[in-house]
Amino acid sequence: MKSSSHAIGEAAARFGLATSVLRHWEDVGLLTPERDAAGRRLFTDDDLVRIAVILRSKAAGMGLDQIAVLLDEQAPSRHRVLEAHLNELALRMAEMERSREMTLHALRCRSHDITTCPRFREIVGAVVDGSGSWPGLAGAESGTGAHAVALSTGAERGRGAAASTR
Repeated sequence: MKSSSHAIGEAAARFGLATSVLRHWEDVGLLTPERDAAGRRLFTDDDLVRIAVILRSKAAGMGLDQIAVLLDEQAPSRHRVLEAHLNELALRMAEMERSREMTLHALRCRSHDITTCPRFREIVGAVVDGSGSWPGLAGAESGTGAHAVALSTGAERGRGAAASTR
């Protein structure tokens, strides 16, 4: 299969990017497009795949420095960077789960204003009065922070109470 070449505008448009983004990625070494006789950038199909990898990696939360290691076949630290990123993703996923649990609790809570909800106030009480830290800052890698469990338990109780009043 013969590789085709694409002008910078066409390559950028395929991904919904400004051409300046591709120029920046070239400046930082993530892309190395060919040049025609007039010096215009020509992006091959391989370059387009590379752009897709960069975009997917950015969407996963990687920085350009991490992406550079990922794309460098000679980088000895590739696995270390990827393992660190996986750990960061686990932390973010745990935080998202805690956010989901809080939202579910707020949805099911009888208190219209969640700040007046006794269960929520219990959960954040230690942080508010200064005797504790925000749940999830330590031990978030387990994905079952204390307040996620507490919110889940509160939501379950709320569901049972709602069912019993029907």
